Amino acid sequence: MMQASNSTDTLPRTLGEFLDWEPNDGFKYEWNDGEIVGFVGMKQNQIYIYVRLLDLFIDLGYKQKGALIARQDVHLTGIQVRRPDIAYFTREQIRQSAREAGVIPEFVIEIISNNDEINKLEQKLTEYFKAGVRVVWIVIPEHRIVQVYTSRRTVKICLENDRCSAAPVLPDFEINVQELFALPE
Repeated sequence: MMQASNSTDTLPRTLGEFLDWEPNDGFKYEWNDGEIVGFVGMKQNQIYIYVRLLDLFIDLGYKQKGALIARQDVHLTGIQVRRPDIAYFTREQIRQSAREAGVIPEFVIEIISNNDEINKLEQKLTEYFKAGVRVVWIVIPEHRIVQVYTSRRTVKICLENDRCSAAPVLPDFEINVQELFALPE
């Protein structure tokens, strides 16, 4: 991730200004207690992983219960807006978010790229669980690893033929690591 740099454009100073801000510089941004954190959009391998998980989600019939949404604003607190790579929202949460901010997904996925920093990732994990997220997947394509967190203290490291599960949020939503990273035919 990168810090937003000062440019000729005025940077937002409040959360309200941030929510109305529409920069046109090719970066995406998060708001963290007055700090603007910039990052690039999903890369090709991240998009492929997202589509693979979305297909699984639909095949398992979860589309009737909710949606897997990429880069959705998640208002963790009154001073933090994060944009996880992928987040699961129930249909009720989607209806609720049309009326108010602050809907917290129970399952999020971060797909790590070379510009992600470990200390920022640890900070996000803490924030997610503090806000009420119940399952977090950290997907590391470069090493073909998925870390499945069900709390800050409980993590399963998935490699090769291990199955990654989104239980208890989505009990049947699981995928073999090799399937997740298999190249398209």
